Amino acid sequence: MPLTILVVDDDVGTRLSISDYLELSGYSVITANDGQEALAMVEEFHPDLMVTDIVMPRMNGYELVRQVRQKPRFRLLPVILLTARTRTQERILGYQSGCDLYLPKPFELEELGAAIRNLLARSQLIQSAYNTSYPSTATVELISELTPREQEVLELLTHGFSNAEMGQKLHLSPRTVEKYVSSLLRKTATNNRAELVRFAIKHGLVE
Repeated sequence: MPLTILVVDDDVGTRLSISDYLELSGYSVITANDGQEALAMVEEFHPDLMVTDIVMPRMNGYELVRQVRQKPRFRLLPVILLTARTRTQERILGYQSGCDLYLPKPFELEELGAAIRNLLARSQLIQSAYNTSYPSTATVELISELTPREQEVLELLTHGFSNAEMGQKLHLSPRTVEKYVSSLLRKTATNNRAELVRFAIKHGLVE
């Protein structure tokens, strides 16, 4: 079954050219005109990757990515932002919103295709590891031992906050936050933060 890619752009020419290229490359493609429509399609179709413009009516790309990342099942969805905006601050804003790659316009379709293949390959590797190397039932039972503070750290971690940001919200030093993260990794038998987030989502440890 082909992987599904959601293409979001209010410019019909751009949307069609990307869609045609991706369909010829063997992907299943769904499209949206703006961020608001795209958000509904993410919920309905659960795409494997999203390519979105930034400047769009009703909801821009930054807000779209932020809202997608607030949904636990889509926090790891690969996202590519496309835009003619190339200022450093705008790129930073794109990464802060949660995108995986920022591709400035104009771009070659072959470059976009290579980026998509790379992100999908990485996503599938992560998913494969996720499905085959999760802790035993005995390890899962350790979740009941999480302290209230560890639970707070886990919630913020799954929302993409850094140690410094979590420390500010919880009135802790970044070093203390790191100790809580290390404890969470140990209790869940996960190897890094990405695995920890997936574990938390899989086992319903976060809202």
